[in-house]
Amino acid sequence: MAIKGGGFEKSSKASSEVPSSSLADIAFLLLIFFMVTTVFQADRDRPIEWPEAEAAEKIDEKQKNILNIWMERDGTIFINDQPYPMEDVSQIVAPLYADSERALVISIRGDREVPYRYMDLLQQELVAAGVVRVVFAAQLEQSMQRERR
Repeated sequence: MAIKGGGFEKSSKASSEVPSSSLADIAFLLLIFFMVTTVFQADRDRPIEWPEAEAAEKIDEKQKNILNIWMERDGTIFINDQPYPMEDVSQIVAPLYADSERALVISIRGDREVPYRYMDLLQQELVAAGVVRVVFAAQLEQSMQRERR
């Protein structure tokens, strides 16, 4: 009597499924890797003396919807920590404002000693860019805060 097929069979067959037992571990390790290696750019504070205000209102906007424009005493303009000449402000701000669907809030952060002519020039550049949401950052007087308590 002859043995058909030689009498030997494979004890294990190759699976057509991708092993999913380690996928969660890999995803977790990738998540940790990206959290550790991601660098968030923080706004650098400019060395300015804040103007004082008797009353102030906090802006309830997301950080991505606020564009800080810093102005120093000599009229130097900083947008996103980069210095720009006054004449280029409208060309830089206009596309940013249009891309945000007019939701961008321009926060002017000027030194207390900035001459008014520089502030006026900046406002004219923002008007030329079509910006309508502008706020002036100020430091609320400490005496006013104490009276409210």
